[in-house]
Amino acid sequence: MTSFFGFSNNCGMYTRLNRAHRALPVALGAITIASVGLLLVWDFFPHLFPLRAHDSLAAFPLATIALAYVAYQSAHRPARLEVVKAVMLAVAFLFWAANQYWPDSPQATLFNDIAIALFVFDVFLVIIGWPNTSLDGSFAETFSEPPQKR
Repeated sequence: MTSFFGFSNNCGMYTRLNRAHRALPVALGAITIASVGLLLVWDFFPHLFPLRAHDSLAAFPLATIALAYVAYQSAHRPARLEVVKAVMLAVAFLFWAANQYWPDSPQATLFNDIAIALFVFDVFLVIIGWPNTSLDGSFAETFSEPPQKR
């Protein structure tokens, strides 16, 4: 059973959203997966694409997955520190996308290095369990209730 806001009324740490609240993140995720397919087609058949197409084809899925993740997190209405962490991860993807889109820019290396720093920092935060609203080992953020004692 779901509440007014679309969240499951169970007592577990992770709450499942109904279809309406999942629609935007799922749609963005599907567009992202399709764009990755197009990127891989470019890898095998680059002659089918215009010059410099790879820059856009590589940047697009990075940017759209960043948007999908922010939409996913906002639909879940996580704690404030979880929002900060989600935005940090999305920004990392956007800097990586910028590096792919403008590879010849003087700032390309800086964009890449910022992305690396943010990805490394994000994983470090997972390792140390910060914020403490996160469950350990939650890279995929699929939580289940602990087994009940018999």
